[in-house]
Amino acid sequence: MTDDDVLSEVGPRLRRLRRQRGVTLAALAELTGISVSTLSRLESGGRRPSLELLLPIARAHRVPLDELVGAPPVEDPRVRLPTFERGGVVFQPLTLQTGPLQAYRMTIPADSPRSEPSPQTHEGYEWLYVLSGRLRVVLAEHDFTMRAGEAAEFDTRLPHWFGRADDRPVEMLSLFGKQGEKMHVRAAPKGRSA
Repeated sequence: MTDDDVLSEVGPRLRRLRRQRGVTLAALAELTGISVSTLSRLESGGRRPSLELLLPIARAHRVPLDELVGAPPVEDPRVRLPTFERGGVVFQPLTLQTGPLQAYRMTIPADSPRSEPSPQTHEGYEWLYVLSGRLRVVLAEHDFTMRAGEAAEFDTRLPHWFGRADDRPVEMLSLFGKQGEKMHVRAAPKGRSA
């Protein structure tokens, strides 16, 4: 639909709205300060709509300007990327394009078979942030539990594994990067706020 098509629909839309509200041209002219003849020409398409004319009309009818102009609806802003399961973990990609850094929302369901650590290694770097639940992490000689709000970062060439620390599901955000693409979380020492 062209701009001219959109503008040609404004007049009939104004007339319909005014009639639905039971308002006369004279009453609308009094409310808006726009002459009856200008309002009549707007409705018939003899006058091109402008912002200076449409704003007072929208105010008088108490409707958004979009309703007068017939603006296209706003598209659904939610990102709906396909999820996949690998090794008992459900991955939901959060990045649309391929590149050196990928973001995922990961869920380890309560019924996930991941119970015994089996550390793996691969090229790259990883950053984890626990959203909910308790995450058991085995990283080289370390074996620890992370809670909601905690983050970890590590070189994935170190043997690593993570899974549920208990019977409840775990949700986390993860950023995977190529070797050297390190993300740093700065934390204040214990007892001091950042």
